[in-house]
Amino acid sequence: MKQFFSDFSKLIKFRLTFLVVFSASVTFLIGSKIQVDRAILPQIDWNNWLILIVGGFLVTGAANCFNEIIEKDLDKLMSRTKDRPMPAGRMTTGQGLVLGLIMGMAGTWLLGKLNLETGLISVFSILLYAFAYTPLKRKSPIAVFVGAIPGALPPLIGYLAALGKTTVFSVVDYQIAGILFLVQFVWQFPHFWSIAWVLDDDYKKAGFRLLPTKKRDKTSAIFTFVSTLVLIPVSLLPTFYGFGGYYIAGVSVLAGLLFSWYGYQLVVKMDLPSARKVMFCSFFYIPLVQLVLLFDLIV
Repeated sequence: MKQFFSDFSKLIKFRLTFLVVFSASVTFLIGSKIQVDRAILPQIDWNNWLILIVGGFLVTGAANCFNEIIEKDLDKLMSRTKDRPMPAGRMTTGQGLVLGLIMGMAGTWLLGKLNLETGLISVFSILLYAFAYTPLKRKSPIAVFVGAIPGALPPLIGYLAALGKTTVFSVVDYQIAGILFLVQFVWQFPHFWSIAWVLDDDYKKAGFRLLPTKKRDKTSAIFTFVSTLVLIPVSLLPTFYGFGGYYIAGVSVLAGLLFSWYGYQLVVKMDLPSARKVMFCSFFYIPLVQLVLLFDLIV
């Protein structure tokens, strides 16, 4: 039983799935608070919040499962992935496919119960991640751009899920949801590229081409640094458009400057320790910014 849970955790990439669900659940609360403040909803619907968490977990797990089915033979070549259940031979692709389909259908059904948009976007996310981003990883660095789209959909899904079925979506709602998507979309680039820099030797074994120039060089470092700079003005959009206050503005600028400083150090030093600092900073950036935005709305 312990081995099963260990394999299942690796199959769905639990840490990645947790981060995705966390992002969606926090933006659900952000969207709910905005609707309550506008007197459109009487209160936060905690049942819908739980449905989003379970449905989001299943959909994300399904996408990761399909990704591992497609990359099973490639995962055997890399140190960080060779112990996953399918490349290690502890699970067949047929078993993985059944689990993925069950999770995908159940998760989509749950998210569709919240509203049609949430269900449709979740299906689009699975298809784009598993069947566009995954095969592109061996063909071109454009895969990072493609992968950034499903990677940025959780806050969009979370916000729209908060509106439920009875609320008429307004231009303002789509604007806010779009900004939440954009912040996470831009964040994906330094996040992806720093990981690709750290794991480049392992990625090369499977033929993955994720760095901007396909190698650790000055240009790839500059791309990573510039993407951290772009994130600073983008992160100020919530304040500019009036649904974020001074707290989120201050934290976004300070966190963005720290992120950019690490990015600049990567340009100067072009070494693994610098890339790891960018990578670890990226892990904390999005949860921090989203939680502070929620805090900004509550106080």
